[in-house]
Amino acid sequence: MTELTELTAVRLVEGYRKGEFSPVDAVRAALRRAEEVQPAVNAFVRVEGDEALAQARESAERWRRGEPAGLVDGVPVSVKDILLMRGGPTLKGSKTISTQGRWDEDAPSVARLREHGAVFIGRTTTPEFGWKGVTDSPQSGVTRNPYDLSRTSGGSSGGSAAAVALGAGPLSLGTDGGGSVRIPGAFCGIFALKATYGRVPLYPASAFGTLAHVGPMTRDAADAALMMDVISGPDPRDWSQLGPVNGSFVDGLAGGVRGLRVAYSPSLGGQVAVRPGVAAAVRRGVEGLAALGAYVEEADPDFTDPVEAFHTLWFGGAARVTQRLGPEQRKLLDPGLREICEAGARSSALDYLAAVDVRMELGRRMGLFHETYDVLVTPTIPITAFEAGAEVPRGSGHRRWTGWTPFTYPFNMTQQPAATVPVGLDDSGLPVGLQIVAARHGDELVLRTAHALYEAGVAGIAPPAPR
Repeated sequence: MTELTELTAVRLVEGYRKGEFSPVDAVRAALRRAEEVQPAVNAFVRVEGDEALAQARESAERWRRGEPAGLVDGVPVSVKDILLMRGGPTLKGSKTISTQGRWDEDAPSVARLREHGAVFIGRTTTPEFGWKGVTDSPQSGVTRNPYDLSRTSGGSSGGSAAAVALGAGPLSLGTDGGGSVRIPGAFCGIFALKATYGRVPLYPASAFGTLAHVGPMTRDAADAALMMDVISGPDPRDWSQLGPVNGSFVDGLAGGVRGLRVAYSPSLGGQVAVRPGVAAAVRRGVEGLAALGAYVEEADPDFTDPVEAFHTLWFGGAARVTQRLGPEQRKLLDPGLREICEAGARSSALDYLAAVDVRMELGRRMGLFHETYDVLVTPTIPITAFEAGAEVPRGSGHRRWTGWTPFTYPFNMTQQPAATVPVGLDDSGLPVGLQIVAARHGDELVLRTAHALYEAGVAGIAPPAPR
């Protein structure tokens, strides 16, 4: 039943309920697809075939009795190899982490999915400690783009994006500290949401501090809303989590965008050079919102590029995560990671606090901006996927990955919810993403806006051919 790999999680659950097919059928299909695509794309660190099938059989029996465990019982799910998942090591793309240990604890989002009956089919690839916007690492090699194997999947949740795009499970858990679900979501043509900071509990706390978010990577906004209804549950291990959600994200999808105040910023006030193919696809998406009744105005948020402050925070986090390593272990690190760790270690506490000041001012400006506009729409990335195995596009002149991701990392600094929605292909047949940003706590609004685009046929692109 290979066609099951093309179904959303919402559709799978509906099929289980009606008895059209079983979780065993769906999980077998997802595992088969994962095995098929792995040699060419390298989306997985580990595929858990036997364990997944055992979970699927248990789920099938629950459905047979009419007693599903929860909202995603029997749905195949993958997890980025940054988040703890009991039963095996979490290596984070690094040769410096030992496989020895108890590995008996789930991260909060993993635990909530397990409680709701999700079937875990495997762990997906990440750059080392999730440090950059592409996915290659000393531990797991290069992850490639499902639409063109010569190009990157993006990162740092690149394995998750590639897996979802290719049908190896409709749901995946990713993390986002500067764009890490949105960048690969855009490059691989899927939906991805960086939830408001604290909305999805995180444990252990990230070394990158309050820049790091957890979010769903899915086929569409409806699947992401379903996943958010599961993973937004409270967990006492995260001291910075938000309070309980009022209502359901799935229920919040209804209502459309009529009357919504949309600010469309094609280039952040001329600060970003956007490729014509990307700009045209995003503009068509914005025109789709206007056609649905939204009030669209071309307007730019009032801030300059905060990249230097972001670097201070990000490089400091990298230095912290590798602080325990001795000289021989440091030799095993990705050379780029080693460079930013050295830069981070040179920053002072005053440098860090000055970066926090920039962050707070950026948050103030965006708070005022959203007094006028409900959502901000931008390109997710100003380019489409470039050559695999490189941190920056060849000949771009950029030094670090932040040079080509100016639309993503500012909203980690402000902790706002932001999603990428696929709105077309460029002339090379590569996916283009449109980014939707709302004020803090506006996750429901981001999901509803994206869902309206999917319902109207403006969002969503044909999946890549299986590799």
